[in-house]
Amino acid sequence: MRVLLVNMPWSPIDLPSLALGILKRSVDERVPGATCEVLHANLEFTDWITSRTEFSAEDYEYYALSSYFLGCGDWVFSSALYDDPGWREAEFTRVMQGKLRKSRMRMTRQLHERVPEFVNEIARRIVEAEPDVVGFTSTFQQNTAALAAARQVKKLAPHIVTVMGGANCDAEQGASVHRNFPFVDYVVRGEGEQAFPELLTALQGEKSEPAAVAGLCHRAADGTSVANPMPSGPLPPAAILPPDYSGYFERLAASVARNWVEPKLVVEGARGCWWGEKHHCTFCGLNGSFMQFRSKSPDVFYEEIMDLARRHRVLDMYVVDNILDMGYLKTVLPRIIDSGHDLRMHIEIKANMRRSQLQVLADAGLIYVQPGIESLNSRVLDLMDKGVSGCQNIRMLRDAAETGLSVSWNYLHGFPGETAEDYEPVIRQLPALEHLNPPVDLSARIAIERFSPYFKQPELGFTGLRPEEHYRFTYDLPEAELYDLAYVFEAPERGITEETVDKLNAGIAEWKKRHVDARLTHTDLGDRIVLVSRREAFDWRTLCLSDPFEIAAFRLLDQPHTASALLRKLNDDPTGLPDTAQADVQRLLDSWAERGLVFTDAGQYVHLAPASVNQDLLRLDYMAHTHRRPRSEQPDTTTPAQPEPATPAPAPALS
Repeated sequence: MRVLLVNMPWSPIDLPSLALGILKRSVDERVPGATCEVLHANLEFTDWITSRTEFSAEDYEYYALSSYFLGCGDWVFSSALYDDPGWREAEFTRVMQGKLRKSRMRMTRQLHERVPEFVNEIARRIVEAEPDVVGFTSTFQQNTAALAAARQVKKLAPHIVTVMGGANCDAEQGASVHRNFPFVDYVVRGEGEQAFPELLTALQGEKSEPAAVAGLCHRAADGTSVANPMPSGPLPPAAILPPDYSGYFERLAASVARNWVEPKLVVEGARGCWWGEKHHCTFCGLNGSFMQFRSKSPDVFYEEIMDLARRHRVLDMYVVDNILDMGYLKTVLPRIIDSGHDLRMHIEIKANMRRSQLQVLADAGLIYVQPGIESLNSRVLDLMDKGVSGCQNIRMLRDAAETGLSVSWNYLHGFPGETAEDYEPVIRQLPALEHLNPPVDLSARIAIERFSPYFKQPELGFTGLRPEEHYRFTYDLPEAELYDLAYVFEAPERGITEETVDKLNAGIAEWKKRHVDARLTHTDLGDRIVLVSRREAFDWRTLCLSDPFEIAAFRLLDQPHTASALLRKLNDDPTGLPDTAQADVQRLLDSWAERGLVFTDAGQYVHLAPASVNQDLLRLDYMAHTHRRPRSEQPDTTTPAQPEPATPAPAPALS
């Protein structure tokens, strides 16, 4: 049996397909007599389209990722799916007018007109390879491209068995694909490394029939679509195979895309989400049918990482786990550190990790982190069921800067129950944060995603859900079928008004604009703490904290504290600080907030200055220029350091 797996646009071009890499290995190892190859049709498309249009790396990224919630990538290939170069162009233009700039609208319509020719060519190549089975993966904006190719393959060679799977085929989505597109013979729903080999074995006439494969959609004798029950549970981690990326790097090297991207390996240590098992974030639709967290043994995961790095001589890696297995901090990551490999890895983490844990990530090369921050207000974070506070998220940004991690995060709004009062204190404090990693984009209103609590539980605030409008001009299906096919849904807006959104986004835009030149760091010299600032909203450049009370308070605010908790710890200080009154503590906190030294939310405070060992500051004797008085005589306990350098010494890069 010859099996061909196809990775259609708009799969990212800088990454091999993890799904197809795993399926290739599962076929080669678990299906006797079968051979498996992967066709990187996303790279084929890149070469094809760049020879015909002014198509760029930025364009590909837009259709693959940036336009996901607009559906532009899927609409492009709907013309090939329905064999009509002008498919619903008027509807697309009407809806997208004002959402797309003119050049983007022009490019999208041009691609829409041209891609049927590409699909016909790639289908001919598939048929010429003479596979017995062709499998298409579908994730994000691959759905119409995969369906269009499957349709054309079936038209050219009806005897070839067509199979689809991937995230767009989970649960009811996969059942809808199978019901509505009869040229797809089978749909694998859920984890494919077990179901796909079982299907192939059944097609060989050995052992079970397709009807026995859990989650599989197949056709009865009369052509009716039949959806087998989903598996009763997820695969155990020992059953999750490492990927086989044979052919990807060689094909990339021959593609124009080699000039666009630095390729990365994709590795997987775990599936599911240990936080989501206990508290499913209300807006999150990840993990589909199986939230249960399971991770590979440390030895297995470490060896997979090292083997892939050695085999492909690539050190950049993308870890696809939805959340880090915290046990890896003491098992896998120390071994990576000791290996001497200069890995550079991207991973998703929880935002309440401590500095020491972040340092382990940095030392192991996991320098690009996505901590799921989403908001800086504790009440809104509670509405999300995130399990962190606003001050903890700020601590994450600060400690990531200190440990050399680059943080990728989004600001979200539109949660039922949120108010302008939740956002106004954050907006006022944004100028103090300019030295920390800003969100990757302006704040976005949340989308309602399938499998999320907001989708499954209308009592949380969203009712009357409909598939997003782009599904309606992409597919020729009734809305009831679109409801099962869609992943993103439109709903009445909840939460804050556009007036508050505009204020928030104006603040974020200034943050992003000023971040590259902004600095705030501190150096703890034992008997004093020196701070250096370069932020637009604050006119001070250096400050020296020399009073023991100030020094103790600043060190305690390394972690979030309420004023009362800070007072209690200061009065319990074993170094013999004089008793402190609540008013003294509050006066100090107010002064530091005014100077942008602390962030406050929900009654808590945390300082904003990453640590910096700054040799220029160490050479200056600030104490010689600071006249110390009893605290009761100091209306402002944060004393400007004198003399102030004309140009502050540069702090280490924070991003």
